[in-house]
Amino acid sequence: MSIWVKICGMTSSLAVHTAVDAGVDAVGFVFAPSKRQVSPQQAADYVARVPATIERIAVMLHPSQALVDEILSVFKPDVLQTDWEDIAGLKLPASLLVLPVLRASKKLPQALPKRFLFEGPVSGTGETADWTQAAQLATQSELILAGGLNPDNVGDAINQVNPFGIDVSSGVESSPGVKDMNKIVEFINAARATSSPRPLRERGGGEG
Repeated sequence: MSIWVKICGMTSSLAVHTAVDAGVDAVGFVFAPSKRQVSPQQAADYVARVPATIERIAVMLHPSQALVDEILSVFKPDVLQTDWEDIAGLKLPASLLVLPVLRASKKLPQALPKRFLFEGPVSGTGETADWTQAAQLATQSELILAGGLNPDNVGDAINQVNPFGIDVSSGVESSPGVKDMNKIVEFINAARATSSPRPLRERGGGEG
């Protein structure tokens, strides 16, 4: 079965369309302080010609309500991604899908979300998440694995963790914040070439 694939930290139309042409399922845009940070208008411009079947994900970290409101108004994402602790304090429309982020070595919610992203303590650093812990969690919910993935190790990650999906940012860059088009294609191809026994269920981000 094909695995759900997201390329995150997009900072150009070229990177977005390279990923779309290579068969990505979702593109992510960072609105938290980072070398990959973009404005809501930039993100909207980058996806202006992207098919509606590709999920647009707003990636945040401890966001203010004002920033969330601006992103929803200007960028109009399909999914909002942020640490699971942030979600309870935000006012979000019922139609917006939410992808909670759970982090290795940190406290987890008592009940796992139906779908969530699992990564290391700090996003965008290239640090590999705990694959052993991830594999355990992946038996309970639809886990999207992030952290330290690249074209060379994504196949091993899929085989060891058996995740619902995978997410990469720094692993397909030539320098921080600058996507490498060849690495994007190589990553997606490597992921697609690795079989996943987990069936691909409905598309869309998980609800917290």
